[in-house]
Formats: sequence, structure tokens, C-alpha cells
Amino acid sequence: MKRFTGKVVIVTGAGSGIGEGAARRFAAEGAYLVLNDKDGDGLRTVASSLGGGEGRIETQVCDVSRREDCEALVRLALERFGRIDVLVNNAGVDHLGRIDEGDFSEFTKVIETDLYGVVQLSRAAIAALRQSRGSIVNVSSVSGLGGDWNHSFYCAAKGAVTNFTRALALDEAQNGVRVNAVNPSLVYTKLTAGMQDQPDLIREFEERIPMGRGAKPDDVSGVIAFLASEDAHFVTGVNLAVDGGLSASNGQPRLR
Repeated sequence: MKRFTGKVVIVTGAGSGIGEGAARRFAAEGAYLVLNDKDGDGLRTVASSLGGGEGRIETQVCDVSRREDCEALVRLALERFGRIDVLVNNAGVDHLGRIDEGDFSEFTKVIETDLYGVVQLSRAAIAALRQSRGSIVNVSSVSGLGGDWNHSFYCAAKGAVTNFTRALALDEAQNGVRVNAVNPSLVYTKLTAGMQDQPDLIREFEERIPMGRGAKPDDVSGVIAFLASEDAHFVTGVNLAVDGGLSASNGQPRLR
């Protein structure tokens, strides 16, 4: 299946995890890719593994929390490929702890990356997306649908992304731009490495997921590709839980 042949897709945070999975999925379906990450080594490794034949892949090491970096990423896509069809706002950081733990700069870091990055890059790309009648897929979280213990900073950012997705979808529907989000629960990536180092904590999370495990990046990237594709041409403003049934269970652990 080659749903994205000739399409130009920007994926942020593509050096690992969900972003890497999304880059691989779009590449397999024929897209031209513009990939971003702060981790230059990881980004180059992913891009190299995808081949990039016929000049199909461009990379840019930059920080989506910086407005000028977002604008530069959009310029790269337009200068290199002349259009933008899909924007995947995936780049993000996490913070585990109570509100009075750590330095307040941790809150600023989460908000600037997880929220400002989504807003700034969407703003920078919206004119090109209107022209192509393209789509945006934001990577939010179940933490943007409800609260999590010891994650107040992250929940604040992802809750804002969730509602921003709805609001932008309303504004852009008449322009032919669809805006949706995926809302994963636990995903086994570098972002959750700190949690994965705590077996008891991970076990608690897994016990609350009806399917009995966290997600792999590929479990999420397929849903991202669906929302970005013409298969979802009448879907906009949706925050789609990709959580192994967690939201259906209201967070209750499975009965033994």
C-alpha cells in the first residue's frame, strides 16, 4: 500500500520512538520526508537506515521549542520539495515528579517543547497545508485526556495539545486541512526509559492496560498514517486513544 506516493511529510522527533516509527511507515508508503530531531546522531541513523534514494529524505537538527527553528524546518521542506502534505507534531519531553519537585525550569521545558512546539510548527506550516489541503497529526497522550499521578507538568502540556487539536480542526475545516491527534498510553521508547528502569512502576501501568502491555512505536505509527491518509478524509478534530483499552477501562486494574 502506497498511500503517500508523491506526498511530502514532516515528522518531528524522528530520531527515535514514535517519530522514528512514523518516519518508517511514511517512507514505506512512498512519501518524501523532512525529519527533525534535537539528537543529530539518532536522526542521521534513522535517515540512513531509510535509504533516502532519489533524494527522498531531508533532515534538520533543530529544537521545536524555538519558533525560528520551526520556521526554518518549514522553509527546508518547501525549498526542497515545494509543498507540505502532512505535518506530524511528535517531538516531546517528559517530567516525572510532583509540582514542587525539581526546578521550575522543568515546567517551562515541557510546555515549550510539548505545547509551543506543536503550535509554532502548525502556524509555520498552515499556509502550505491549506494549499495542499493536507493534514496535521499531533502526538498527544492519554495524559491529555485525563490526569496522571506525578505528571502534572506533562498533563498540562498534553491537555492543551488535545484541545488545541479540536480548536484548530474547527478553524481549518473550511480550508480543507484536517487536524487530528493520537493519544497513546505507555509506549516503550527513550522518553519512558526512566519509567522502564522501575519495574514495579511499569508493572502497575501494564496491569491497568486491558491488553496487558504498553505500546511499541509501530502500534502508534500505523494509526498516525491512517489519520494522515485519504482513508480518514472525513475525520477531523479527533483525539484517538491508542492505549490498549486503558481509557475504556477507566484506569481500573484487571481482575485476577
